[in-house]
Amino acid sequence: MTEPEFVTLQVEDGVGTIRLDRPKMNAIDEQLHWEVRRAAQEAGKRDDVRAVVLYGGERVFAAGADIKAMSQLDGAGMVAWGRELQYSFIEVARCPKPVIAAVTGYALGGGYELALCADFRVLGAGAKIGQPEILLGVIPGAGGTQRLARLVGPARAKDLVFTGRHVGAEEALEIGLADAVVPDDEVYSTAVAMAKKFAAGPPLALAAAKQAIDEGLDLPLAQGLALESRLFAELFDTEDQKIGMRSFLENGPGKATFTGR
Repeated sequence: MTEPEFVTLQVEDGVGTIRLDRPKMNAIDEQLHWEVRRAAQEAGKRDDVRAVVLYGGERVFAAGADIKAMSQLDGAGMVAWGRELQYSFIEVARCPKPVIAAVTGYALGGGYELALCADFRVLGAGAKIGQPEILLGVIPGAGGTQRLARLVGPARAKDLVFTGRHVGAEEALEIGLADAVVPDDEVYSTAVAMAKKFAAGPPLALAAAKQAIDEGLDLPLAQGLALESRLFAELFDTEDQKIGMRSFLENGPGKATFTGR
C-alpha cells in the first residue's frame, strides 16, 4: 500500500486530524478521495482516536471536484467514478467517532459534500460554501442532494442546488449549514477544542448515539425506537457504563474517566 500523498491522519490528545493538502485548492480527484477513505477508516479503527477533525488548511477546505478530470468522462465512465466517490464519503459519514469539519475559505461542490459527512461544521468568518454543480450543467453527485436536504430541509436544499450560489458564513449559520462561525484564524483550534470535549466521553456510547441518530433518520419511527432500545441495552454490557454510573453515584455527574471498553 503506497504512502498517502495528499491526505494525512495526525493524532494528538485523542483527536485525529484528517488533513487535506493537494495544492492549490484541494480539488477532489480520484487519488484524494481514496486517501480520505483510507484515513477515515484508520481513524475509525484506532483506539487512540476518539474524535476527528476534517481540515483543509488555513486557506481553503476544498474548492470542489477536479473538473478537468471529470470533463473527460461520459455517463458510463462517471458511473464507476461517482460510485467510488460516494463510497469514500460514506466512510467519512460512517466513522464511529464524532467528526467536525473545520472549514476555511471555500468549501464548494464536492468540498462541501465532504463537510456534510461530518457531524458538525465550524466555519471561518470569511468562508464561502455552496453546491455550484448546476452551473456546469450537472447536479451534486456525492451526497449534496441527499445530506443537504436532510440537514436544512428540501426547500432550502433546492434553493442552493438550483441556483448554485455561494453562501457566506453568517447565512450558513442562520440556515443550519454551519454549527459555529469563528474568526478565520481560530477555525482549526475551535474544531479541536470541540473534538477534545467529545474525546473525553465514552467512545462506545458516542458511537451508539451517532448510529442511532444517523440510521434512525432513515427509518420509520417505530423501527428507529427499536434501534435506539437495542443500542441502549447493549451498552449495559460495557465497562464504561459501570464506570459512568458508579462515578455518578459516588461523585455526581460529569466526573467519570472512560476506558472505551
